[in-house]
Amino acid sequence: MNILLIGGPKFVGRALIDSALAAGHQVTTFNRGKTNADLYPEVEKLLGDRDGQLDALKGRTWDAVIDTSGYLPRIVRQSAELLADSVERYAFISTISVYPEIAGATEDSALTVLEDETTEDIPKAYGGLKVLCERAVLDVFGSDRALIVRPGLIVGPYDPTDRFTYWVMRAAQGGEMIAPESPDYRVQVIDVRDLAEWTVRKTAEGTSGVFNATGPEKPVPFGELIDTAKRISGSDAQPVWVSAEFLAEHEVAPWSHMPLWIPGEAWGTVNIDRALAAGLTFRSLADTVRDTLDWVRREPRPLPLQAGLTPEREAELLAAWGKR
Repeated sequence: MNILLIGGPKFVGRALIDSALAAGHQVTTFNRGKTNADLYPEVEKLLGDRDGQLDALKGRTWDAVIDTSGYLPRIVRQSAELLADSVERYAFISTISVYPEIAGATEDSALTVLEDETTEDIPKAYGGLKVLCERAVLDVFGSDRALIVRPGLIVGPYDPTDRFTYWVMRAAQGGEMIAPESPDYRVQVIDVRDLAEWTVRKTAEGTSGVFNATGPEKPVPFGELIDTAKRISGSDAQPVWVSAEFLAEHEVAPWSHMPLWIPGEAWGTVNIDRALAAGLTFRSLADTVRDTLDWVRREPRPLPLQAGLTPEREAELLAAWGKR
């Protein structure tokens, strides 16, 4: 299969290229050439900007396109309309953030509705804009030629967000560490390589439809995540489980200061039955933790990390918790 990848070889794009090449497919990338341009010398690289500079795509044909970098519907529509007669199938990487109520969401749950569909404020309207991007793909390709993939939190090597990486690195450092709420708090994460392999396989098989693609099959208790990182790193980390009320009182922000955690949110309950029935599989949590730790040891992350607590802030919180 000849695949066009819209987006650069950064994290998800990188994993998709690896999976496609490993499966024997031919890959062409289209991006601005600003991210990891030296990677994949064997891959054809087309340069341009998906916002109005699509000339490099004109007159070409592919079996399928996988779109990893669509955030604004007008821009996604440009590529979809240009490629409508040039590719058989359009796979769009969306997000479970399309649901206003993530807890327990299925593919048929209500989607976020934007009051102003012309907004281009991606941080504030991220989920709603992704809904409109999905709609643009479906408008052009129809439900029989479009594959909409809605991942949850994507983790693993080369993750630029540091949300999962923070916990792996912090547990490996050892000592007392702040952890949110309860070791039983459940999270869902999907290794980027599992997501990529499944997406490439479904695209090659001609699968269409909408799929929630997070994991693993059974949500991971937070305590298990930290224990796994402790075991693999050989550390003496001691999680100190502090209450949501304490974190709020001390202005510790969910998701950014405490990655993977949202108070009161059943974050680990998104329904993935449809993707499981379509063959989505998962490597072990231990494999993801080990490979993430190997990556950060090989290529140290710049400090401060993009998510999590600084050592100084954590020390302040541990002292305050001890005095309560």
